[in-house]
Amino acid sequence: MSDPQNAAESATNAPHGAVIAAITPEQSARVVTEAARYAELHGAPLVVVHVDVTRFVTYEDPDGAPHTAPIDINVDAGVAELAEVRQHVAETLRGSDVEWSTTQLVGDPALAIKHFANKIDAPLIVIGTRNRGFGESLREFFTGSVAARLSHRQHRPLLVVPLSEDVDDDKPVFGDE
Repeated sequence: MSDPQNAAESATNAPHGAVIAAITPEQSARVVTEAARYAELHGAPLVVVHVDVTRFVTYEDPDGAPHTAPIDINVDAGVAELAEVRQHVAETLRGSDVEWSTTQLVGDPALAIKHFANKIDAPLIVIGTRNRGFGESLREFFTGSVAARLSHRQHRPLLVVPLSEDVDDDKPVFGDE
């Protein structure tokens, strides 16, 4: 288990062969617990990533260290979100023996996760479904589903963890009520 205070790890120092869990601060703990379970099954560490969509990569050093710039004037964008993700993971994995760390990626979520998975040779990527609501549906309409984009643009297994709540369309289709 990692020390939550030192859990933020540079993407260039992430453990080779780690299972990736891509989460957002408000996401269900189920995504992290499923990712930890699969990391344990693979005998691999877990790297929890948060993608800051308010920044983009300007260039990479030869050693792979990325340099980024903010889209807007708020140069601290994403800092609070990563701290929230780190705290969420620490609480969720308290008592777990899985070695874990967190890191922040920047830019387009699907491309950033794909690039990171290639860099560390991840055996599995775990992501959650989107939040429900009009705003999320509208954003997905314009940008596409991260899960769908990942499944079509990279070769690694992808586990999409559904929301923990039942949804309204979970009713029987053929009158088996």
